[in-house]
Amino acid sequence: MSLLQVKNLIVEFPSRHGTLRALDEISFEIAPGEILGVVGESGAGKSLTGASIIGLLEPPGRVASGEILLQGQRIDNLNNDQMRSIRGRKIGAIFQDPLTSLNPLYSVGKQLVETIQAHLPVSDQEARQRAIALLQDTGIPAAAERIDHYPHQFSGGMRQRVVIALALAAEPQLIVADEPTTALDVSIQAQIISLLKNICKQRGAAVMLITHDMGVIAETCDRVAVMYAGRIVEVGPVHQVINHPEHPYTAGLMASIPDMEVDRERLNQIDGAMPRLNAIPKGCAFNPRCTKVFERCKQERPELTQVTQFDQSGQTHVACWLQSNTTAEAVR
Repeated sequence: MSLLQVKNLIVEFPSRHGTLRALDEISFEIAPGEILGVVGESGAGKSLTGASIIGLLEPPGRVASGEILLQGQRIDNLNNDQMRSIRGRKIGAIFQDPLTSLNPLYSVGKQLVETIQAHLPVSDQEARQRAIALLQDTGIPAAAERIDHYPHQFSGGMRQRVVIALALAAEPQLIVADEPTTALDVSIQAQIISLLKNICKQRGAAVMLITHDMGVIAETCDRVAVMYAGRIVEVGPVHQVINHPEHPYTAGLMASIPDMEVDRERLNQIDGAMPRLNAIPKGCAFNPRCTKVFERCKQERPELTQVTQFDQSGQTHVACWLQSNTTAEAVR
């Protein structure tokens, strides 16, 4: 059974000039212990998807339709108090900038103890011991001494470890990690990635990892969902999507990654830019930038459909008319 199910999620932003649709019928699942990567350019809707799941949509944004289910329980229609009890206890969050996640006026120990006691019935002493153990588990040296330090006394990488400890404080089943390595040095990124993988393995928690870095996806995730203009255009096992991308946008993302074994003067790029919410083209939203576009792409919007592949270790779903013949066979 899936831990998280997102079904036909639509998120809209009402404005003076009409209603803008930021997420357009997003559907995916995450199993217990699985790491799902969500990748795409800025403006694709990655962080908005995470915010919708956590229940932290910025007004006037709202879930217009669809469902979000956690362990079979619908959570998208809960009020603020009900969602607050789930956030932290069942869903943990790791954000891009640890400085915005930590209160500079309180020691990291006070913040951890407060979070633990908000969700678990433990004494002050038990909460403090649990906080020290969490800091140790996330790789903070001399945790018993450093627990009384303030956020500004930690480096960027160490602050991110504290944020991960906060996300794990109440032992949630799902962790939404929004660009958790972007602001860190490459060597620290590798440590944080290793930490997330170990947490997933040891605690059985599922992770939704939002990033624009395909290298992080390849190193960390079991499956990957590629987003473009508020929709998922391809989803499947990470090795399948990276090595044999079915959607031209996914292929473009992969081609833009520098190859250290190939000597070239210029990097490949995807011409054009992500469309604005008030100017999403008819048909496939990627068609103005696609090098393989044909007439049907400009008229009809493709739906996610299963693709038949030579490797049966997992199935990829893609929203592209280029795959129409293959996907029709897969459905039959």
